[in-house]
Amino acid sequence: MAKWGQGDPRWIVEERADATNVNNWHWTERDATGWSKRKLKEVLVGLVVEGEAGRCEISDLKHVEGEASCNSRKGKLIFFYEWNLRLSWKGTVKESGEKHKGSVEIPNLSEENEVDDTEINVSKKKGEGDVLKDLMRTEGTTKVREALRDYLKALKTEFTLGMILPTKAAVGQELAAERTVSGNTMQDSVSPESLDIVGVKIPTVKIFMREIFDSAADELYSIFTTKELVQKFSKCPAVIEAEKGGKLQMFDGCVSGEYAELVPGQRIVLKWRCGNWPDEHYATVALNFKDMAAQTELQLECKGVPASNEDSTRQCWKKQYFEAIRILLQQSKDNME
Repeated sequence: MAKWGQGDPRWIVEERADATNVNNWHWTERDATGWSKRKLKEVLVGLVVEGEAGRCEISDLKHVEGEASCNSRKGKLIFFYEWNLRLSWKGTVKESGEKHKGSVEIPNLSEENEVDDTEINVSKKKGEGDVLKDLMRTEGTTKVREALRDYLKALKTEFTLGMILPTKAAVGQELAAERTVSGNTMQDSVSPESLDIVGVKIPTVKIFMREIFDSAADELYSIFTTKELVQKFSKCPAVIEAEKGGKLQMFDGCVSGEYAELVPGQRIVLKWRCGNWPDEHYATVALNFKDMAAQTELQLECKGVPASNEDSTRQCWKKQYFEAIRILLQQSKDNME
């Protein structure tokens, strides 16, 4: 058994005789049903299919029945999902301009079948317009399968952010790789700027990201501090108490923390963590807003990220924050026009 304060607590459980479930090493389960329903709607509704016959669009997700979950067991993730979906589509015939409607049935999307083998049935309401039905059966089915793959990819990346924790051997390999930069071997005494040892002595890194947004600094600042706007871009209920010491919770509890400093329109500092980082381990996130006329440069510095979670943390900020905020800004701009 490892001695207290030695080694990374992510792997201490491998040597424990008392079988304590440190960092979810033993079987744990996270319900992905609610998240999946939102994600399926996001990737499917609005999907456009165009061809010589005309143009069709998935207009609604009419029926969603099923469940999804992710389980972790000894550093491995296991996924269960089973869905019965019914989509509505509408289309316009190119030559005549006639409009028609129909549906797409997906009776069994599950981990037991590959997406390419999943049954997809296209139907149309009575009347002419079979050319649109044929379009949906061919190009439409292809696009629906691509959207389902996007959902499954997100399930295995976005939803599981921070859920998988590496073994001792894997972390050792990662740290050895990190010490090799451009063919030169770094000394064991790595600079605190690149590899910090904090709290329970786990290896951590600092992340720096720079993004440009087509908005004023005050507007972008508000998106990070206003509950309604946070819920719009995250597509999840959120706890946002934008004051010093105020709580923060997003993405169905996958991200949590508190506000440490707020300078309106200029700077936000957060105590921030992903749900399955080592217990009580937080990073310090600084968001600096630089007004550039009609644009804002956002500089993010995230210190204290567990070394093994560097890539997933970058993806969290890039996909779940920045790209989602850009979509929200564009929607606001479109509504104003």
